[in-house]
Amino acid sequence: MNKVSPRAGKGDRDTMRREYDFSKAVRGVTAARFASGTNVVVIDPELLDVFPDSTAVNEALRALAPVLRSCRRANVRHSRAKKSSAAASLRRSARARRASRARSRAGTPRADPSGR
Repeated sequence: MNKVSPRAGKGDRDTMRREYDFSKAVRGVTAARFASGTNVVVIDPELLDVFPDSTAVNEALRALAPVLRSCRRANVRHSRAKKSSAAASLRRSARARRASRARSRAGTPRADPSGR
């Protein structure tokens, strides 16, 4: 025997009120307008005394933005310097490998770095 779940049929029940008429509705009319200019950020309750509304949040972010941008530029410059030094190191090691191969082909012994 199959048991019928007490929840069966609840999802199929029409919960829309009769006075609502969506026969002339157009789907998604306001969705693009809503999505185009809205970023929702949830602020922790302990910060609500500092940021009571969106104006306070925007003022704080505008004050902080130049600092963050300058830090980001400094990090980009630093990472470029790292990349260029790493590339130079790779070029030096490639140059050393080529020289070593050329010496081994020519039969020339490698110079002793200790100077002996």
